[in-house]
Amino acid sequence: MPAASPARAPRSKASPPPAVQPETSALALYQQIKDHIARKIQDGSWKAGDRLPSENDLVTQFGMSRMTVNRALRELAEQGRIVRVAGVGSFVAEDKPQSTLLQIANLASEIRQRGHDYRCKVLTVERVSATMEVAAALDMRTGESVFHAVCVHLEDGLPVQLEDRYVNPRVVPQFAQQDFTQLQPSEFLVRNVPFDQVEHVVDAVLPTIDQAQLLEMDPAQPCLLLTRRTWSRGVPVTMVRCLHPSSRYRLGSRFRADGNPVFE
Repeated sequence: MPAASPARAPRSKASPPPAVQPETSALALYQQIKDHIARKIQDGSWKAGDRLPSENDLVTQFGMSRMTVNRALRELAEQGRIVRVAGVGSFVAEDKPQSTLLQIANLASEIRQRGHDYRCKVLTVERVSATMEVAAALDMRTGESVFHAVCVHLEDGLPVQLEDRYVNPRVVPQFAQQDFTQLQPSEFLVRNVPFDQVEHVVDAVLPTIDQAQLLEMDPAQPCLLLTRRTWSRGVPVTMVRCLHPSSRYRLGSRFRADGNPVFE
């Protein structure tokens, strides 16, 4: 009689393969690199002009693909945080709080740096009704109350700029209470009202008779008119017209190819 074959153990059900965990998205991967570099710049570990680790170094450090590293560096460059130089590497960009064609210059400092005497003659500080033009420039209603200041800036006693300024009282309610013989209006606003947008428009014009008298010049001589508006968080702060006798003053800037101003 044949021996009974041993009982077979019941076959266990094959367990399903482990669920595939979703990989970290490409967005999160390259964002990790961007955040790492941004933190190093923010805390001062890497300063303007410092060279960043190479792409190969970042690939090794983060264990990510070259494509991911390249995307992170590309976006940082597009945001102005770093500068990439082909065949050389990536560098921390110069900080540029303003990215306008012409920076907001401190006229008093410019004149004193030349070794000349600076003086600001304040002619008017008042509250007036906004004209249609001023209201449009400051996003206000026509006739709404607005601050108005007029100053003449002098270099060695000679007028070099007539400043005609309007200020939004909703943004700078304390403007008219300032002593502008100690701190000129432009410098007061730069120091006390953070701005994030600047608009500059330059025109060649002839002065009016009154303007020519204030600037002590021949009304037949041309002037450079710089019209500037600034915004803080999307709200207009000020609109100013700066009139310069062209024979006494010129406007200009020097920039690198990457858009950063050159300071000497």
